[in-house]
Amino acid sequence: MSKAASGRIEIRNLSKTYMMDGSRIDALKGVNLDIVRGDSLAILGVSGAGKSTLLHILGTLDHPTEGSFLYDGMSIFEWDERKLADFRNRKVGFVFQFHHLLPEFTSLENTMMPALISGMSRAEARRKAEAILDEVGLTERRIHKPGELSGGEQQRVAVARALVMEPEMLLADEPTGNLDTETGTRIHEMLVNLNRTRGITLVVVTHNQSLADRMARCIGLRDGKIVKGN
Repeated sequence: MSKAASGRIEIRNLSKTYMMDGSRIDALKGVNLDIVRGDSLAILGVSGAGKSTLLHILGTLDHPTEGSFLYDGMSIFEWDERKLADFRNRKVGFVFQFHHLLPEFTSLENTMMPALISGMSRAEARRKAEAILDEVGLTERRIHKPGELSGGEQQRVAVARALVMEPEMLLADEPTGNLDTETGTRIHEMLVNLNRTRGITLVVVTHNQSLADRMARCIGLRDGKIVKGN
């Protein structure tokens, strides 16, 4: 498969149902979506619309109940959990509203973590982590622990950690929802620049219209269904 074709996602009639306290919750209902490598996509909708559920399925953190999910033509949910975990580690980077950094480790150590988990040597993991921390403007903060960093710096470390394995796809769930406007805008700039310069696919769940407007495409979800898109 050519590099140009790599990373293509095809979702067809995707549904996700949960059972909670004996009640059926249809989080996603017959979603159809195509995403190509290097795309930038915003997913909008009110709380409970299914945005995070869709993002989690894109990153294989959750499984669909029905429908198909093809990645480069492969039905990845037919894989066993070990192969899915390797896919997540190597192909997908995650950034959440709360950074989920390990408080006892430095910025550098937190960024190295996915590379070490993959089996990379410590020396190579450190080299890659230092390079990406430099790219996100945190060279001088690499030996600081999360408690010594501002909220924006913590989120930049989270972005660096998500990118250290050079994934094909970056998934961000309300990445600036816990930040002030000015800091959030800087994170927006960084995400857009990474999409543009690295060709990494960027999918963002957000309530922030200014961030959504910077994406190449935008879809809306309501009651588990896509109600608008471009």
